[in-house]
Amino acid sequence: MILMNYSKFQYKLFNYLFLSCFFSLSTLAQNTLTEYKKTYPDYNELIINNQQSYNISIENKKLKIIQDNHFESMILSENGIQNNRESFSYSNLVKLNSYDAYALFNDNGKEKKIKVSQSNEKSSKNGNVFFDDVMVRELTFNNLETGSKKVYNYQTEFIDPYLLHKFIFGDDLPIQNSTLEITTEKNIEIGYKIFNDPNNSIAFTKTEKKGKWIYKWTLTDIKPLKYENNAPGYLYLVPHINFYIKKYVVDNQTNNILGNIDNLYTYYKSFIKDLNKDEDTLLKNLTLEIIKDKKTDEEKIKTIFYWVKDNIKYIAFENGYEGFIPREASLVFKRKFGDCKDMGSIISCMAKYANIKNVTMAWIGTRSIPYSYNDLATPAVDNHMIAVFKKDNDYIFLDATDNETNYGIPTAFIQGKEALLYENEKYQIIKVPVVPAEKNKITDIVKLTLNDSKLIGSGKIELQGYNRSHTLMKIGDTYNKTRFESIKKMILKGNNKFNLIEYSEENRDDKDKPYIINYTFDLDNYIIKLDSDIYINLFLDKLFENLMIEKDRVSKFDFEYLTQYNNKYILDIPKNFSIKQIPKNFSLDNDYIKADFIYELKNDVLSLNINLTQKKLTLENADFEIWNESIKKLKTNYNQVLIISKKI
Repeated sequence: MILMNYSKFQYKLFNYLFLSCFFSLSTLAQNTLTEYKKTYPDYNELIINNQQSYNISIENKKLKIIQDNHFESMILSENGIQNNRESFSYSNLVKLNSYDAYALFNDNGKEKKIKVSQSNEKSSKNGNVFFDDVMVRELTFNNLETGSKKVYNYQTEFIDPYLLHKFIFGDDLPIQNSTLEITTEKNIEIGYKIFNDPNNSIAFTKTEKKGKWIYKWTLTDIKPLKYENNAPGYLYLVPHINFYIKKYVVDNQTNNILGNIDNLYTYYKSFIKDLNKDEDTLLKNLTLEIIKDKKTDEEKIKTIFYWVKDNIKYIAFENGYEGFIPREASLVFKRKFGDCKDMGSIISCMAKYANIKNVTMAWIGTRSIPYSYNDLATPAVDNHMIAVFKKDNDYIFLDATDNETNYGIPTAFIQGKEALLYENEKYQIIKVPVVPAEKNKITDIVKLTLNDSKLIGSGKIELQGYNRSHTLMKIGDTYNKTRFESIKKMILKGNNKFNLIEYSEENRDDKDKPYIINYTFDLDNYIIKLDSDIYINLFLDKLFENLMIEKDRVSKFDFEYLTQYNNKYILDIPKNFSIKQIPKNFSLDNDYIKADFIYELKNDVLSLNINLTQKKLTLENADFEIWNESIKKLKTNYNQVLIISKKI
């Protein structure tokens, strides 16, 4: 276990004759605090040490993995005192052996240690998980003051050698020192990969001591993580290490763990090799009933997919190996709820009952995880599981966790990711496509008339693909005033004087058709009258207007999905008015945005046709400058106005 040696901060006071030659502890502590505050003037707390050490050995011919953790921080300001809680987690697969927590205070030149008396164990209560076995030990440090330290240590034991954790060199606070140390017997081989350390700042050593290998990685003076909107995930940015056990030797026999995709697949396969072998008569009969009028395999699997979406409620579970092993389809059918693995299980089982070929299950990581299988062939690559239907040479990804997404497109959070398929006792890696913008089209046609100082309008908006599903998920099952306000917020145009008069919906429950809202509205204080002229900006929706990227941004900029906008604003020119000025047409086409703003005049009706398409799902740092220039050009054209003049 790696612990801070606090005695190096202490001075013996027994020799008073030489006391003047040394700083007292209080002076040293004050100097340390002063230096820390000078080095980190904008922060209320400093993490002095964040350390993990693993001891990996062999006992009774099996791997034994002990992890020791040490955390130490110092309060740098009065505001920092408020952060008097710390916590750590454990579970059935990472068992807690022991822990210790205390605060250190400067007491008249001596370092005083006060153990934490308030300690509470509770469920992790992950907002995305209905039930899990992850427990959190919450520690409360009382009577903190500027210059005092929070210290805690805990030891855990990993039950499954395939599920070692990553080590992260970062936090939302500055860190003075962060260290990972792994000690192994010589007949144990580990592998590791470092991410997000382009300058090789993490110092590494490998030494031998008493017949064991000691691997050590250290990073010092770590700046705090900066939260940025639309970031793809902290693992894309923070320096971290994923390490794993490759193999170990016992009695001259080599036991392979991880290190390549074959080993990972062998581990995964053990979870599903005996899945759904016993027939469930009720589920089979229901399957045959709902597909009885369907002719093709695709019609059948689509019907099954939608049935599961409509009848099995998605609830996430993480309870030991239940977080990895799909439940039997018969149990999911009986319960009427399940997690991602369970939904994959019941879809693939129903497909078997329907005699549909080429339906299998697949492991996949969501877009918050930056790894590929070639980067890192460990369970760290995956956090999701789905069913997959192979249609000719194409794959249809059947993720029922999103109730509204229509058949034929994957859920948005797995676009561009790799899936590891279980297919005919072999594995195959396939890439999930990024859904093109035209499949997520928004079409909004608005007819406008002038009524004194108001714009009167009627519109019809059609939402397809992700825009359909995500809009319906946001609105939910609300009704009456709540639904009215949700729809008003979604279609708001012009300014905050927008008044939605009435609306109606179409295809709300038909996933294969666009979700349509018909609406009428009026808009006050939008047009400008000046003498005999009226100024009207027909851009009632200024797409991407607020998507300028900050110059000091660090993270990539990630969109949830791509969208194509086809908006049309049709204005009836009053009979007693003539057109004085029509803005110029505009076109833009680069690697990120294609935009066309076209004005058309016909029989005293002026139309503005807006066609705007996103082209790139994730913007790299090198893209930011051109992106911002593109947004500036859009904004310049959004400010162009139509002028009509009263006839004399």
